[in-house]
Amino acid sequence: MDPVHRATARVLPVSQDGAVLLLEERDPARPGERYWSSIGGAPDLHESLRTAAARELREEAGIHTDGGRLIGPVFRDRQAYSWDGVDYVGEHTYFALPLERGVEIGFDGLEPEEVGTVLGAGWWLPTSLAGVLSRPADLPDIMTSAIAAVRGQQ
Repeated sequence: MDPVHRATARVLPVSQDGAVLLLEERDPARPGERYWSSIGGAPDLHESLRTAAARELREEAGIHTDGGRLIGPVFRDRQAYSWDGVDYVGEHTYFALPLERGVEIGFDGLEPEEVGTVLGAGWWLPTSLAGVLSRPADLPDIMTSAIAAVRGQQ
């Protein structure tokens, strides 16, 4: 079976000290394997990537922001991956957002299929992810792009 094409809008909140807010997740097909990933998901029909990224931030982390505050896109890539036993080719567009570490994070807005797959959130420096399972594997490089974009706006 051919992989499913999936576009996603992703957001990397960046603190003043250069840490990035990531989600701890697990794939239902591999429940014992936890990994860190960016906030994001597929846009709804007729929804812009910027608006989708802001919506995903609200749904997945409980953080409300206007899409106009997002910086970027700061990175775009195309990667093959699998989730819940389905193979995908993802077209990922990443935005950055300056954000204070003290912001309240909540998971009440998760979609039903995300409940139990999003396990927590944490602030990470790109260098701290060395040896830690993250998806995609080049997430530290993507985080570095987001940090540079936020610092360039300050």
